[in-house]
Amino acid sequence: MTTTAASGRSTPTSTAPPSWMPVAAVATTLVLWASAFVAIRHLGHDFSAGPLSLGRTLIGAIVLGALALSRGLPRPTRREWVSLVTIGVLWFGVYNVALNEGEQRVDAGTAAMLIQVSPVLIALLAAVFLSERFTVYLGLGLALAFSGVAVIGLTTSPDADGGRDLLGVALCLVSAVVYSISLILQKPLVARLSALHVTWLACTIGAVACLPFAPALLREAGEAPTSSLLWVLYLGVFPTAIAFTTYAFALQHMTASSLGVTTYLVPPITIVLGLIFLDEVPPAMAYVGGALALVGVAVARRKPRPRAQQEPTPA
Repeated sequence: MTTTAASGRSTPTSTAPPSWMPVAAVATTLVLWASAFVAIRHLGHDFSAGPLSLGRTLIGAIVLGALALSRGLPRPTRREWVSLVTIGVLWFGVYNVALNEGEQRVDAGTAAMLIQVSPVLIALLAAVFLSERFTVYLGLGLALAFSGVAVIGLTTSPDADGGRDLLGVALCLVSAVVYSISLILQKPLVARLSALHVTWLACTIGAVACLPFAPALLREAGEAPTSSLLWVLYLGVFPTAIAFTTYAFALQHMTASSLGVTTYLVPPITIVLGLIFLDEVPPAMAYVGGALALVGVAVARRKPRPRAQQEPTPA
């Protein structure tokens, strides 16, 4: 919830929400984002990566704009605009295009597992830019997580040259990197601006960045069946407009690294949904790589034990 000052600036209220609300916001985000992996994979037959990104962000921007403008016009500072533009281009532009193209090459569950190296990257970036502590566990977790990614990459590349599937793995990793950077940039923004306004502005910027794909979107939408158009609408409203807003709301009330690690629940949800709706599951060894990556995430988030105070030795 926000209040609008006389200057027109939108700032969060000082009243803390009930403790269950950030948890509910995270849960909503995780389920909707998991469904997005399945929807993207399904739509790969009718939409290429760029046009699908434009369609999703355009719908998201329209829905978010209708809600955001009813709560006043945000007035970001010049520095905040730089962060917003960066987030919009990276998270809503590059992330979507890379993930959409990556899911043309790897299944939904594998893509979701690859994205889960992001909590380790977030923890690393938070240590550098948000003054969160860098620990030995973080370094070890980073090594384990990327070992898991290597296993997944080898597993999903059965061809002799391995080029096509390795490209899919690389594109999913690009999505993980830009997501991690964007989350770190977003944390200071939601400390002053509302989650809804931040998400709307970033999504709109992402849509503008994807406008070169407009002719292809019009052509592919004209050829796509109605069911696929409805799936694009779903992507724009639910995993984009709703899920990104609930995630930004949760970020207002949790640390960046703590929130980032919650997304490890996305892969199992995605795998179940992929089995139900797409009748596909990741290769067997991809589970090993995914488990190794998740162990790395868990190790990276482990807190070192504080040293116990030495008791004086009795004489």
